[in-house]
Amino acid sequence: MSCALKQIHNNVGGHVLTTSTSTVLLKALTLSHPVLKLLAASVLNHVSRFSDCGLFAAILSSTLVENTKNLNIEPTLAIKLNRRLLDMCTSYLTKENCGCKVKVDFSSSHSLLALAQSVITSKPACMLTRREAQHISSRVVQAFLRTVPCDTPGRVYLGRVVTVSVEGQPVEESTVFPGLLVDMPENLCLAGVEKLGSGSGPFRVAVFNVSLAGDLSETEEGALEVDGAACPEVAVLEQLLRLGEQVVRDRVELFVCQRVVHPVLQQYLRRHGVIVVERLGISLLEPLLQVTGAQAVATFQAPVPVQSYGQVTGLVVRCCGMKEMLHLLPAGDSTYCTLMLCHRNETMLNELKVACQRAEHVLRLTLKEPYTLLGGGCTETHLAAYLRHKSNSDVSGAGSVQGCSRADYLLAADGFCRSLESVARALEHDGGESLVDLSRGHRWAVPGDMEPKATWRDMVGSCGCGLMSPSLDLEWAPLSAGYPPFSPVQSVNIATQPQVLDSFPAKLNALQVAVETANLILDLKYIIQDVN
Repeated sequence: MSCALKQIHNNVGGHVLTTSTSTVLLKALTLSHPVLKLLAASVLNHVSRFSDCGLFAAILSSTLVENTKNLNIEPTLAIKLNRRLLDMCTSYLTKENCGCKVKVDFSSSHSLLALAQSVITSKPACMLTRREAQHISSRVVQAFLRTVPCDTPGRVYLGRVVTVSVEGQPVEESTVFPGLLVDMPENLCLAGVEKLGSGSGPFRVAVFNVSLAGDLSETEEGALEVDGAACPEVAVLEQLLRLGEQVVRDRVELFVCQRVVHPVLQQYLRRHGVIVVERLGISLLEPLLQVTGAQAVATFQAPVPVQSYGQVTGLVVRCCGMKEMLHLLPAGDSTYCTLMLCHRNETMLNELKVACQRAEHVLRLTLKEPYTLLGGGCTETHLAAYLRHKSNSDVSGAGSVQGCSRADYLLAADGFCRSLESVARALEHDGGESLVDLSRGHRWAVPGDMEPKATWRDMVGSCGCGLMSPSLDLEWAPLSAGYPPFSPVQSVNIATQPQVLDSFPAKLNALQVAVETANLILDLKYIIQDVN
C-alpha cells in the first residue's frame, strides 16, 4: 500500500522527522484528544503484531466513523450492522474461492519477492529507485529463507535476521552473510585476524553476559573474601586474570563480553593471541549464542565450565566503505544470518531498516497462513463490490438485525463500502482519478491531466495489483461517484501473476481492528478528560 511522505516538526523547533511508516509516524505525534489516542493505540497495537497495514486500519476506521455518523442511523443499530458487514467480509476472505486471495507458492520465489517488494516500495522515505527496490527485496527474501531450517525433524524453530546499517554506501552494496557480523574490536591487528581466519577451524568461543570491568559494584551476589590488608580492587583484578589464564589454557580464540572487559584482562588475552570483543550488547547476545552454540557465563568468580564454550568455523574481516566488521562464520547449518543494509544518508537508512524488518516479519507470517491478498487497492475495491452485491441480494440480512429496516441496512452497507473505497482512493497522490472495473472489481488509476477527448481505456495501464490489463470487454466507473451493484468475477483464469501483494493475516486483522475501533468510538457517550 502506498503512503505519502510525511515530515513532522515541533512548532518550537528541534529535529525534523521524515517518514512514511505508520509506526514511526504515530509514535512521533503528540495527540491530545482521547478519541485520537484510542485510534492511534489500536493501530500501533496491530502493527506491533503484524508489521503491515497500519495505514489501512487508520484510514478505514476514521472514514467508517465519519460515514456512519452521516447516515442518520442510531449508533447502536449502526454498530450491529458494521459487525454484520465485517462478518460478511471475513467469511468471504477466508473462503478458498475468494476472488482477491492468492495462495503462496513456496516452490517459486515470485510471491515472496512480490510481497517483500510491496512492503518496501510502500515506504517512499526509503528513496529507492526501481532497481534498488528489487535488489533490497531479493536480499530480504534471501535473508528470510536462511532463517527457515531444512530437514529438521520434530518442531521447527525459525532463526533470526540481524540487521547491520552502513551509511554512505550505495544501496546495491547491501548483502546477506551467514552467521553474525559484530563491530571490529579496537587495537586488533588485521593481519592477525586474516591469519586466524585462514587456519583450520573450528575456533573456540567464550561468551560472558556479566561485566568484567572489575568494579566491586558489579560482582553480583558472589562472596569475595580478602585479607584485611588487601585491596578489594586488586583482588578482583587477580580473579579476572585467573579467568584469563583459564581461557588461554583452554585454547579459546574468541573472547566475547556483553558488557565491559577490564583493560588489563584485555591486554593479557590479546598478548596470548585471543581476540576480545566487548560491549556486544543485549540485542546481539542471543544471536551470538545461537551461532556459536555457546552458553553465556554469568560470573567470573568460578572456573568456566568446559561445556559452556562454543565454536565458529572462521573469523573474517568484512569491509564496507569505511566500516570494518568481524564476521563470525557459523559452525554447521545456522538459521541466523546478518543483513547488511547500505544507503546514502542516515534518514533514508533508518527508514530502510524499518521497512526491511517489517517485510521480513510479513514473510514469516506466510509460513503460518500461506496466502496473500491483491495489493494496490484491488482487494478493497473487490471487497466493496462483493459487499454491495451481497447486501442488495441478501433480503433476509436486514431482518436478522433487530430493529433494522432494509433501507437502513442498505445505507449502512453503502457507507461501509465507501469506507473501503476511500482506502483505495487514498493511494492516489497526484490528483488522478481512481476507477473500478465492473467485471472483477479491481482498482485502476487514471492520471489527472487527461486529454479532453481521451477515454479511460486510452489512459489506464494495468490495475493496481498488476494482474489485469485493459481489454475491450471491460467497463469502468469512478470510485467516488458510485456504481450499480454487480457480482465480481473470479480472476482464476488470468495467466499473469499479481505484481503487488498484501499480507493476508495482516490485512485481515487490520480490517477487524478498524471496524472494532470504529464501533468503540461510535459507542462513546461521554469523555472525561483531565486537562491539568
